Amino acid sequence: MSAPELAGVDPSTLRDWMSDRGIAVSGALRLRRLGDGRSNLTFAVVDDAGRQWVIRRPPLGKLLASAHDVGREGRVLTALASTEVPVPTVLGLCDDAGVASAPVLVMSMIEGSPAHELADHSQLGPAIGEELGRSIVGALAGIHRVDVATIGLADLSSHAPYAPRQLRRWSRQWEESKLRDMPALDRLSRWLEEHIPSQSETTLLHGDYHLGNLLVDRQTGHLRAVLDWELSTLGDPLADVGTMLGYWPEPDADGAGVTTPHSASATGLPDRRKMAELYAESSGRDLADVTFWYVLGLWKIAIIIEGVRRRAREAPSPDRGAALPSADFVDKTIDRAWAATLTGI
Repeated sequence: MSAPELAGVDPSTLRDWMSDRGIAVSGALRLRRLGDGRSNLTFAVVDDAGRQWVIRRPPLGKLLASAHDVGREGRVLTALASTEVPVPTVLGLCDDAGVASAPVLVMSMIEGSPAHELADHSQLGPAIGEELGRSIVGALAGIHRVDVATIGLADLSSHAPYAPRQLRRWSRQWEESKLRDMPALDRLSRWLEEHIPSQSETTLLHGDYHLGNLLVDRQTGHLRAVLDWELSTLGDPLADVGTMLGYWPEPDADGAGVTTPHSASATGLPDRRKMAELYAESSGRDLADVTFWYVLGLWKIAIIIEGVRRRAREAPSPDRGAALPSADFVDKTIDRAWAATLTGI
């Protein structure tokens, strides 16, 4: 399947749409897929002069209600343009059915390497690994410092306690997306309901903070941009920490290896405990409840991946089949979450 077919985008009409909005475009547009397309699909767009942009659109196949809203993502990115958080510049949202089969978010291209590629394919020296870790947690703390009222995001979501909202939402997602019954996941849902910590503050959350959604400088490890804001919301800042730790590439104590999509353990990266310490240092927050959020993060990862597997079954694509996580991945993620209820992060 070609990139335009996978994107459901007509390059010629996209070019006209961009030109009508004052974006200088020379000649024809070519699309090149970026990433593995497990959630919103992302493509580089290149014109004959070599200028580049990025577009995002919802995935193919049947979508769950409220999922993959690129318009909402564009709103968040636009609001963050005036903050310390490094993000792409939004150039427009195209909802013209003549251009694409779904809304398309058009953004600036930021030079950098996906952080998971740097971690997967490099033996990181101590300086780069430390800078990567510090830069990642520093940016996360910066997200949590954003004054949502000042930038117009105070109404982005409910201000009610975050953990119960997440448990309701993702339990519903699980019921709608699961391919099989998983008693271990259902038991973990009950454990989470019984161990909800009190919430003392509400901040902006990225909602899916992991190496695959970060662009970094390959030479220094410094973070260049935070991408993929489709799950952004308002809630307890430690939820983002739990997600980051859930995806962090590190072998578990039993030697079974990492059970995340970014599965290599790169030499030089700080471990999960060190990343938590770096966040506490950068943010000044108490991480006494971080184990709950780590377990919640793993529970959500399992549900998200099951949804990816369901969509792949409904809309198979030769472009992504080889990289599709297995049912065993989901099972091991739940096992890891149960282990964390006993041992912590």
